[in-house]
Amino acid sequence: MAAFLLGAVLLIVQPQIVPSRPAINSKAETSAQSAQRELLKKTSQKNDFKENIHSNGSCRQLPQTIIIGVRKGGTRALLEMLSLHPDIAAAESEVHFFDWEDHYRNGLQWYINQMPFSYPHQITVEKTPAYFTSPEVPERVYNMNQSMRLLLILRDPSERVLSDYTQVFYNHMQKHKPYPSIEQFLIKDGELNVDYKAINRSLYYVHMQNWLKYFPLDHIHIVDGDKLIKDPFPEIEKVERFLKLSPQINASNFYFNKTKGFYCLRDSGRERCLHESKGRAHPQVDTRLLEKLHEYFYEPNKKFFELVGRTFDWHSFVAS
Repeated sequence: MAAFLLGAVLLIVQPQIVPSRPAINSKAETSAQSAQRELLKKTSQKNDFKENIHSNGSCRQLPQTIIIGVRKGGTRALLEMLSLHPDIAAAESEVHFFDWEDHYRNGLQWYINQMPFSYPHQITVEKTPAYFTSPEVPERVYNMNQSMRLLLILRDPSERVLSDYTQVFYNHMQKHKPYPSIEQFLIKDGELNVDYKAINRSLYYVHMQNWLKYFPLDHIHIVDGDKLIKDPFPEIEKVERFLKLSPQINASNFYFNKTKGFYCLRDSGRERCLHESKGRAHPQVDTRLLEKLHEYFYEPNKKFFELVGRTFDWHSFVAS
């Protein structure tokens, strides 16, 4: 009896852990998050599991949303803007879990370890632009979570090709390595080189078909990357609605930086812009070569518009 009373007293006076943020009702935790916690318990070693739970009530968990691409479509800008929302917890680096075999073989526990700590009411987001164009990724994502909400940001396919080249060109320049002109990649034997990887990445219709084998269209929100650059707030509003987030991001969170030539972010009095590697000028390309690009993408773009049930203001080839 004495031992029982002593135990009761100790239970009453035991200090409670106070989270750094307001406590969230456990009922607010979604069924998906509950399933993830069960999966974590089953697939983790005891010590690993402890590392994924913080004393303030947050924990690492599998993402509920993935920005799947496209490369040079504006994925970093989208993630930075979405991170303005207090209910978003974003992975800082591109994880490459589903497209790099060395990472994928590490298993889900490794994947979870790459995620940020988040609270039950928050949505964990990761972005890896290569996912969209990697054939094996849709099935792998589906096998992990069939109800995954996917974000895909696209821009004019021809402009994306030029941006793709520009990034690789500057990467070589920084390492003091020579790099061929864009014409040498785009032209082969006097014709458009359709084997150029940057062109293949802009065949949105081909890659989208692969994703729609596993996910319904209402689970994939397409962000207009060209509009996001010119007027970000309306596009971010649509993303908030797609993710069922409360409207927290405002037009005042964005301001146009005349020096950089694009929109920057304002959050709680702090102003920040994307890295200087973003928004670089594209190389000058002969008009006739650009027309070849526009002509090549005309039919694939048309098929893509029909596939997703909407159109985009991209360059269109007009036969003379």
